[in-house]
Amino acid sequence: MNILIVEDEPNIASFEKLELEHEGYTVTIAQTGREAISIFENSLKDESQEPFSIILLDIMLPELNGIEVLRRIRKLSQIPVLLVTARGETFDKVTGLDAGADDYISKPFAIEELLARIRSVLRRSAKQETSSEMSVITFDRLKLNPASYEVFMDQTLVPLTKTEFLLLKCLLSHQGEVLSRTDIINEVWGEDHYIDENSVDVYVRYLRTKIDEVFNVSYITTVRGAGYTIRKTF
Repeated sequence: MNILIVEDEPNIASFEKLELEHEGYTVTIAQTGREAISIFENSLKDESQEPFSIILLDIMLPELNGIEVLRRIRKLSQIPVLLVTARGETFDKVTGLDAGADDYISKPFAIEELLARIRSVLRRSAKQETSSEMSVITFDRLKLNPASYEVFMDQTLVPLTKTEFLLLKCLLSHQGEVLSRTDIINEVWGEDHYIDENSVDVYVRYLRTKIDEVFNVSYITTVRGAGYTIRKTF
């Protein structure tokens, strides 16, 4: 399994490479944002190269910061990305998740935590790839394509982040059911992902802003004391 580490501090990059190779991973290191994009783009073109399975991406990088690198990668691929942030930098974490990161880890971290998060992200990615084989999901005027990560309202493309997309897919896959916040966290982020239940409310609000408010509908419904469901409200 091939991992791309994007880290500008040589000592940290070498340590991560050594530990990951000890666990059986193949590791490539990029020290700048531009180098990371170049390496990743070349990997997509070179069929003889083992494709990367995950990217370990530091946010504080020279030339291009990690968030911009992530945005450019997301235009090319849905490869799992684990962000490395400074401890306490909440803005970086939120911005990174909104830009399409699958998870984050804060410096300094124990190698055991890094390995656990890599395994967790890869498990969720494998599950999502399996579910992406589903046919297009429709609901009233909404159409969600799991394979292309696209959502349309009538003929209009709705721009969603990866997390927003997965949350909407979760709700659409359980039409008529009321899902608790815990149910949603387990399906969207994974059972072993430590996330506050309030984050579900935040992402529901994002979806309502982009769908309900823009298109003047009332799809995403709060069931007081129970959770959320999606249904057509007249």
